[in-house]
Amino acid sequence: MSKFKKYVSSSVVLIVCTVLALICANVPALKDGYFSLWQNEVSISIGNFNFFSHNGHPMSVMEVINDFLMAIFFLSVGLEIKREILVGELSSMKKALLPIIGACGGMIVPVLVFWLFCPNDPMMMRGLAIPMATDIAFSLGVLSVFKTRVPVGLKVFLAALAVADDLGGILVIAIFYSSHINTLYLILSAVTVAVLMLGNKFKIRGKVFYITVGLVLWYMMLQTGIHATIAGVIVAFCVPASLIKGTGHYLERIRNNIKLFPVIDVDEQHKTVVLDNDQVHTLKSIESAADKLISPLQDLEDHLHVPINYFVIPIFAFANAGVDLSVMNLGDLFNGVGLAVMLGLVLGKFIGVFSFSWLAIKSKIVSLPANTSWKAFASVCVICGIGFTVSMFIADLSYSGAGEAGFMLLNKAKLGVLTGSVLAAVLGCILLNITLPKASDNK
Repeated sequence: MSKFKKYVSSSVVLIVCTVLALICANVPALKDGYFSLWQNEVSISIGNFNFFSHNGHPMSVMEVINDFLMAIFFLSVGLEIKREILVGELSSMKKALLPIIGACGGMIVPVLVFWLFCPNDPMMMRGLAIPMATDIAFSLGVLSVFKTRVPVGLKVFLAALAVADDLGGILVIAIFYSSHINTLYLILSAVTVAVLMLGNKFKIRGKVFYITVGLVLWYMMLQTGIHATIAGVIVAFCVPASLIKGTGHYLERIRNNIKLFPVIDVDEQHKTVVLDNDQVHTLKSIESAADKLISPLQDLEDHLHVPINYFVIPIFAFANAGVDLSVMNLGDLFNGVGLAVMLGLVLGKFIGVFSFSWLAIKSKIVSLPANTSWKAFASVCVICGIGFTVSMFIADLSYSGAGEAGFMLLNKAKLGVLTGSVLAAVLGCILLNITLPKASDNK
């Protein structure tokens, strides 16, 4: 259950950064500096070449965060999806079917809710996909509050659903948020992907290779018109998940090397023994074998955990969650984009995930997670409405760059995301506290 624990502290950091963003966006002494910060140009140049440029124009700080740093986030998401497909909760049809069915409902129904409650305006309808996402860090962070009261099956269901949900979000971004395609750069991107695939085929294990070629792919895709964050997912699926000689080979090597060390008596366990040169060499051989037991995929995923959860996502939240409330009014939450997004998350996600799951379970296609009740399951479906990170990201893709009207719609969409996510978290906590067994019941 360690993968659930890692989201607890990161979700706290995310909340802090969101609150700071709202403060900076609304305190008169800070707001001008806050909003102007993200418009500064960024440049990493060699001669006339600027890595952070799009169609010859330098990228702003906000664009670097949303296009480059979020590509690293999607690299991490892609690695997690690949691992779950290979050895995790999506590795077999029996394990994966309920979360996948729930995720499908959690993507389809919120879109319908948005369509029903949003005025039939082409500009506003760009945001149809905003309430589709479930934020894995926030949702698992909320679930972790209840510790051992939550059955393992519910935790696994929510984590697997969030992963499947992310995969759906990635496909939506790739298909619907691409602009005019540049054929030359598309061909160059395909060549770069081929290099990554060859690296996998020839069992190149070094992270440096995949990161370096990945940076090239990111730049190429930025110029193609396909959203550059998709490069992160492509790189993730090209990183090898296999070992060069197999798990058994390295385990046997470790066992044989350990046998070379003398057995130390109980009375001498606290004494320091200076190793001779042969023992040092043997110890290094054990260390090398242990390193090779971890696949490049799992190694890179592990190394990305800290920068993603404590740098990339907090910076994204601080840059994107700042909504200037002075240009808005309470009515913005009860009409238009703000209402459509909020209801899409709070009602759409719950209705979609629960109804699709209920139909699948009642049809005996799948079964309810072990040791849980329908009421507790429904409470977890409410938590799926916490859409924060990817919802904010899709909102930016939907409305940024559309002038003053787009800026206002973006603010309303962000307000809807924040309000909807908070409501889903609060309602979910209340319902879970009522429906989960008390702590003493699990002893």
